[in-house]
Amino acid sequence: MRVDGASTNDAGPEHVRVLLGHLRLAWLLDHFPPRVVWAAYVAVNGFLTIALLALLAVVTGSPFVFPSLGPTAYLLFIAPLAENSSPRNTILGHSIGLVCGYAAYSLTGAANMPFGVHPGVYWPRILAAALSLSATGAVMVLLRADHPPAGATTLIVSLGIISQPKELIIIEIAVILLTAQALAINRLAGVPYPVWRNRGPSEPDHMARSEILERDE
Repeated sequence: MRVDGASTNDAGPEHVRVLLGHLRLAWLLDHFPPRVVWAAYVAVNGFLTIALLALLAVVTGSPFVFPSLGPTAYLLFIAPLAENSSPRNTILGHSIGLVCGYAAYSLTGAANMPFGVHPGVYWPRILAAALSLSATGAVMVLLRADHPPAGATTLIVSLGIISQPKELIIIEIAVILLTAQALAINRLAGVPYPVWRNRGPSEPDHMARSEILERDE
């Protein structure tokens, strides 16, 4: 039985067991339910990756942490072998969101009013948000670079929350750094996380992950 390329049994996901073995913590599976151990695995990795980027943000004063980075981190550790978790989809997806968001922000006139200044309905910003999300989705489909968290990234930009070109570059660097962290941690856990593109499980396999887990319970 497999979950996104990682086998599962009564001892939990294979990659979690491998990492625990490397850390001499395999005894945890003898004292706690597999799902609890897996939840802890996702929680610890999410904490470490985001904490490191947050520390970098504090030290540099740059936006190395932003809302859509959270769901990306979750995807990279809960379903590392899903196609939309691959480095290619993650990096390209966010870059598409950044470009489409900035284009919509500039072309609709939303840039003329700083975020949080207009007290009422500001139609250029509404148009920018709608246009950026629709364009991001369309381009991701065309390039086969599906990565759902990029939908949040494009709204962050098109709404003017983060909109300076320098900041957009920093956001993309943050995505690359998060992906590099996921590569290191997943490889340590024995997961064949791809360096660029995942040629493993298909979308139906990924969609069936929750059903498999329910049957294991």
